[in-house]
Amino acid sequence: MHILVDADACPNVIKEILQRAAMRLKISMTFVANKSLTVPLSPHLSTLRVGQGFDVVDETIAELVKPGDLVITADIPLAAKIIERGATGLNPRGELYTKDNIAGRLTMRNMLDELRSTGVSTGGPAPLSLADRNAFANQLDRFLTSAQRP
Repeated sequence: MHILVDADACPNVIKEILQRAAMRLKISMTFVANKSLTVPLSPHLSTLRVGQGFDVVDETIAELVKPGDLVITADIPLAAKIIERGATGLNPRGELYTKDNIAGRLTMRNMLDELRSTGVSTGGPAPLSLADRNAFANQLDRFLTSAQRP
C-alpha cells in the first residue's frame, strides 16, 4: 500500500499527522503538489512537484494510484477517480470515500457547484476543528490497522 496526499489543499496539521503515521508504521507516502514542499527526512516520505494548472495534481494522483492505495484529498471528483481504480479516499475531516458513498457525494458536490455558478452563495467549509483532526487521525489509524492485517 502507498499513500498519496493531495498536498496543495491539505491542512498542515493533517500533513503532520500523516508524516508521523508513515514514519511510525514504515508506510510509503508521497505528497503531490504544484509548489515546493518540505517533509522530514525519512525513507518513507517523498514529495512530487507537478506543473501549474487546473487539476494537474489531481490528474497526477489519478495516474499514480493503484488498487489498495489510500489517497488523502478533499476533492470529490478526484476521490471518484481513485475509487474507480480500486483505491480508497480519506478527506482531512476523517470521512472515507468508498464505492458505497462516492456517487451521493459527487451528486451533492455537482449540485452545489451548479448553484454557485448561478450566483447562489453556498458558503464554504467550516475551519478544521479539533474534532475534525481527531476524526481524521482515528479513521486513518483504523484504515491502516485493517490494511496491515494479513
